Amino acid sequence: MPEAGAPVAALLRGVNVGGIKVPMGQLRDRLEEAGLEGVRTFLQSGNVIVAPVAGDAVKLSRTIEDVIQDGLGLKVRVMVRTRDELAKVAGANPFHGPDVEPRLLHVVFLESRPSKGRVARLDPDRSPSDRFQVSGREIYIHYPGGSGRSKLDLAYFERQLGVAGTARNWNTVTRLLGILDG
Repeated sequence: MPEAGAPVAALLRGVNVGGIKVPMGQLRDRLEEAGLEGVRTFLQSGNVIVAPVAGDAVKLSRTIEDVIQDGLGLKVRVMVRTRDELAKVAGANPFHGPDVEPRLLHVVFLESRPSKGRVARLDPDRSPSDRFQVSGREIYIHYPGGSGRSKLDLAYFERQLGVAGTARNWNTVTRLLGILDG
């Protein structure tokens, strides 16, 4: 749960890379008009830092989704993570190491924890050179040959797990954590 006034990362699904065009300046303005504080955007791919006034991540996600729907006419899913949650994600990546290029690591942030049964049905051999691990509301993925041709894409995980998500590369994850650290 976010602490009131403590900045959090709001990760928008499919924005400016998945066909949904959201002008970041307009998004910042709409979120500020809705009463959110400390609104900043990072990159053009749907990363928003905001200081919520309440401590409910689900409510904050819905508020941001409603602002985007009402103010910009777009339907976008939003996953919220606190600084501590992002730090835990950064510390738990099973594939991070000196021999792995950060650009080849990705994290899928899920809207909710998938059921154990659904996780068990994921095919570890779907994309032979790629590796993944589901941990709570995150999926860590290592794409040694790059993510472009992998069969482990967001659509596969969402379909198999029945949970919406949004992916970020490792460099973005660590930079968002740095921003939240101030």
